[in-house]
Amino acid sequence: MKVKNSHRAKRLSRERRHRRVRAKVFGTADRPRLSVYRSLDHLWMQLIDDAAGRTLVSASDLELGKKKPSVEGLTARVAAAFVTGEALGKKAMAKGITTVVFDRGGFAFHGRIKAAAEGARAAGLKF
Repeated sequence: MKVKNSHRAKRLSRERRHRRVRAKVFGTADRPRLSVYRSLDHLWMQLIDDAAGRTLVSASDLELGKKKPSVEGLTARVAAAFVTGEALGKKAMAKGITTVVFDRGGFAFHGRIKAAAEGARAAGLKF
């Protein structure tokens, strides 16, 4: 399939990668799927029970408000992703969720996606 618009081509490629990941990753109540979506400006994370079709816990960097988190050695957006991952991990631990399956959403595992995963691990989630 040849697509002329480069933005549309990038989006379709990411969606294709995401479908491949989702074919292998499935969340249950015991081990929910940690889904990550990143836009140019923001990051959203959810713990999803695919068997029941429910979101159990969610977090976003929009919850941080105007304050800019700072983590040593990280840029502002990557630091925000790390803090969002920590927030999601703390909410999950409060609900008794300790292990998850990571769904990178078709994005490469580096930068903000990696920082979000490391933040969730720092809060105690295992995956």
